[in-house]
Amino acid sequence: MVICFRSANAVDPAIERAIADAVDNGCLDPGAARRLIRAEAPLLLLLLEAASAVRERRSGRTITYSRKVFLPLTNLCRDQCAYCTFVRRPSDPRAHTMTPEEILAVAEAGRAAGCKEALFSLGDKPELRYVSYRHWLAARGYSRTIEYLRDMCALVLERTGLLPHANPGVMSEEDLALLRPVTASMGLMLESTSERLLERGGPHRGCPDKVPAVRLATLEAAGRLRVPFTTGILIGIGETLEERVEALYAIRELQDRYGHIQEVIVQNFRRKPDIRMRDWPEPTLLDMLRTLAVARLILGTTTAVQAPPNLMPDGYEAYLLAGLDDWGGISPVTRDYINPERAWPHLRELKARTEASGFQLRERLAVYPDFIRRGQEFLDPAIRSRVAALVDPGGLVPQEKELW
Repeated sequence: MVICFRSANAVDPAIERAIADAVDNGCLDPGAARRLIRAEAPLLLLLLEAASAVRERRSGRTITYSRKVFLPLTNLCRDQCAYCTFVRRPSDPRAHTMTPEEILAVAEAGRAAGCKEALFSLGDKPELRYVSYRHWLAARGYSRTIEYLRDMCALVLERTGLLPHANPGVMSEEDLALLRPVTASMGLMLESTSERLLERGGPHRGCPDKVPAVRLATLEAAGRLRVPFTTGILIGIGETLEERVEALYAIRELQDRYGHIQEVIVQNFRRKPDIRMRDWPEPTLLDMLRTLAVARLILGTTTAVQAPPNLMPDGYEAYLLAGLDDWGGISPVTRDYINPERAWPHLRELKARTEASGFQLRERLAVYPDFIRRGQEFLDPAIRSRVAALVDPGGLVPQEKELW
């Protein structure tokens, strides 16, 4: 198949062929990816056109989002990432672990506001670092955070009908199996495959759960257990452009083996005054466009490509030029506790800006339509029945039930 692009003037014919092959065959050559991650015009225009063509083959002109509540189960963590403002030490008065009553109150508010997803985010295994937190768990009959998380997911599911999506950090196969019956999906950001980031002065120094092999093992275990899974990369934390590309290929390799990754997030680092990286340069809109487009060509049509609109509030609709087809979770009730200074856009604004770019915005669940259609493989029976009651034949929330 011969693919011609309107912006192909003055572009190296070899890279033009590589881009056309990626559109035609569903995956970009690694050598081409390393060139395209630095693309300038006119090559950048060619890259964006190709990424858009692949996106339209996958999802047409439909962009999705999930209406959610954010439940920060605990902000204690055994890791101390240099870019994180979420994590607190037990001695910090802002340290907090949510009680069942607090969780239910937020979930009920979400249900009343039309939310379908309950996003559980939390620090990674704080019980391995803090004695006081181990005592807190033990007083409630738990030895591990994952056990408490499991029960809170079940509580929310049973009492409110919201579909839990769990992000508890690195998980073993046993942890994933524990959560699978009470969650619609789970996630773990790969962030990077760079071992350098663990070195002295790096953002992952002293963070045992940020070892790339450990995180990849969780992604692989999720594939074996047929868990609809979210992952992604965090850009601008010190990785090279080549390392950014390598991380995307690592995700694609797992997707080719297991087919369980429902979305890949490209998330941009943002400075905050209370982090060690408060003076670190932030990725630009151009960085995001290049990375999103290269991600789309590497991943092909195998998965959704997502980026958070609240982390680029003045230009996020430009992401639609780069192959993005999902905005992620947006909450009308709770803030983004990972980036608390960055409010989510109002859903009416998000809809207007999406439509002004020529797309339709639709609400999805915490599990994507492809995985709903294959529910016997990917969803526990109890989850499957709840999901079926919430979607139209295409696997999205019925348009007459969408709230703006």
